[in-house]
Amino acid sequence: MSTREMSHGEDPLIEGLADLVAPMAEGEKPRERWRLGTEHEKIVYDLADHHAPSYTEQGGIRDLLGELKAYGWRDIVEGEHVIALKGADGNVSLEPAGQLELSGAPLENLHQTDAETRRHIDQVKAVGAKLGKGFLNLGLWPDKTRAELPVMPKGRYRLMTDYMGRVGTHGTQMMYRTCTVQVNLDYASESDMVKKLRVALALQPVATALFASSPFFDGKLNGHKSWRSRIWRDLDQTRTGMLPWAFEPGMGFQRYVDWVLDVPMYFVYRDGKYINALGQSFRDFLKGELPALPGEKPTLSDWADHMTTVFPEARVKKYIEMRGADCGDQAHIDALPAFWVGLMYDQTALDAAWDLVKGFDTETREALRVQASVKGLQAEVDGVKLIDLARAAVGLSHAGLAGRGLDEQRFLAPLVKTLASEKTQADRWLDHFKGDWNGDLARIYAASTL
Repeated sequence: MSTREMSHGEDPLIEGLADLVAPMAEGEKPRERWRLGTEHEKIVYDLADHHAPSYTEQGGIRDLLGELKAYGWRDIVEGEHVIALKGADGNVSLEPAGQLELSGAPLENLHQTDAETRRHIDQVKAVGAKLGKGFLNLGLWPDKTRAELPVMPKGRYRLMTDYMGRVGTHGTQMMYRTCTVQVNLDYASESDMVKKLRVALALQPVATALFASSPFFDGKLNGHKSWRSRIWRDLDQTRTGMLPWAFEPGMGFQRYVDWVLDVPMYFVYRDGKYINALGQSFRDFLKGELPALPGEKPTLSDWADHMTTVFPEARVKKYIEMRGADCGDQAHIDALPAFWVGLMYDQTALDAAWDLVKGFDTETREALRVQASVKGLQAEVDGVKLIDLARAAVGLSHAGLAGRGLDEQRFLAPLVKTLASEKTQADRWLDHFKGDWNGDLARIYAASTL
């Protein structure tokens, strides 16, 4: 999740609806300025007894952040707590239960992304060895209950935890137990954004299936290949999902803004503190009628904050975030941006990808999303076999990467292997669990540690 720093300098008031569209319009870039930014989360655990370390315990999350500063990272502080780090490779931040996230820098190609990921993993493994901590490359805590997990000292998490418990059945599971990998990509124009968003939404079930790695929950089988994806379906329907209206005529920046305006607020950030605005309306805020701050009108930073509190399968800010994948091992972390860059940054591949999915209706897209979480590559909806769709999409991605002429196709290797075997990471974990592990889930720690 996003990490907020104290604002310094001018933060203009929003003068009208045009100011809400402006951040997305300002994201338009010519092709030569397109970049990719990769984000990935890791579960932190204690090597001795597999517990989830708290923020303050000796050798815990606070100490982990402190040790990483030896590699040039600098503190981001909220109140008296260091809650993130910033540096040349982006930001290192904390998810609600201490999952460690790298939000990488905007880079030119996948080779740079691979190098950035390797640097980060080398750093956390070195610090982990010193502190007795390991890092799981799964999409979900496999065996911990909510009560066994700590809470990080970030103000927005306290507010969100309360609200999630009131609007859905799986919200706190998402916050405290999941790990994802995503990539942020640019667009050239409003029409380019629309096409990329539609392809991203329609093909998220493919990403969910290809990267599935969360078949265990509360220490037992959960009946899904990606329980992380399952969680998102019952989190908060006002701010999640497949955005069916994005496929309707008239889709553009303003239509996206209209949707975000109608999503209930979480908070307002003032003077380093999060003010409770749970369930309140940003439209009322624009009129100076927000109950949390009566008479006060929002700034551009308030709008930027609010845009980070919507969680569809693909999200628009000044770029598009592809959000539908479980995290996995290092090769899969590289493969996720490779998959989407190949599809999105080559026009021929993008056009062909749209041809693959443009005939899907709302019901088909949603059913594929559901079945991808349950059955992975074995899913089938109305004659659409997900493995066939995945093979076509990965083939287009491979061609798109080849068209870039940078020898980036090799980063798709884990997906090519998965399609050849028809076994995802989740399938392999299940084979071990039912086979040589003899149902002993504790063995996943050694097997899935970075």
